[in-house]
Amino acid sequence: MALTNPLIKNKQTILYGVSLAAVLFLLKWLEIRLLIIDHAMEVYMGVIALFFTSLGIWLALRLAKPRVQTVVVEKTVYKDNTAGFVANEQEIDRLNISKRELEVLQLMCDGLSNREISARLFVSLNTVKTHTSNLFEKMEVKRRTQAVEAAKRLGIIA
Repeated sequence: MALTNPLIKNKQTILYGVSLAAVLFLLKWLEIRLLIIDHAMEVYMGVIALFFTSLGIWLALRLAKPRVQTVVVEKTVYKDNTAGFVANEQEIDRLNISKRELEVLQLMCDGLSNREISARLFVSLNTVKTHTSNLFEKMEVKRRTQAVEAAKRLGIIA
C-alpha cells in the first residue's frame, strides 16, 4: 500500500475551487468597477461630503472646547468671634469715629440700606448719608463693602 499525497489525489477539486474563486473575484471586481464608473459623480460627491463633514465636526470640537483656566484667589478670611468681641477703642479713637458713625457702620455690616438704617436709628436719610460719607473719608475707602471689610480687619466691628 503506497502513501499518496492528498494534494495529488484532490488535484482536480482544488483546481476547480481555485478557478471558481478567481472567476468570482473577477466578477466582483468588474461589478464594483462598473458601479463606480456608472456612478462616479455620486461617489466623488459622497467622498467630498464625508471629508467636509469630518472637517466641520473636528473644527467645531476644536473651536467650541472651553479654555479652562484655573485662577487661584487668595483673600484673608477673618474668623467670627462675635461672642467675645471687644471693639478696638484705639482704632476708633485714631480714626475719630463718633458713636453714631459706629452705629451706622455696624448696621452697614448687617447689610441694611441707607433707608433701613435711617428708620432703625430714627434719623433722616441725609443724616445717614452724611455719616456714611464721613466714615468713607475717615477710613479712606470708596464703597460700603470696603468700609465693612476694613472695619472688621481693624477690629472696630464684629
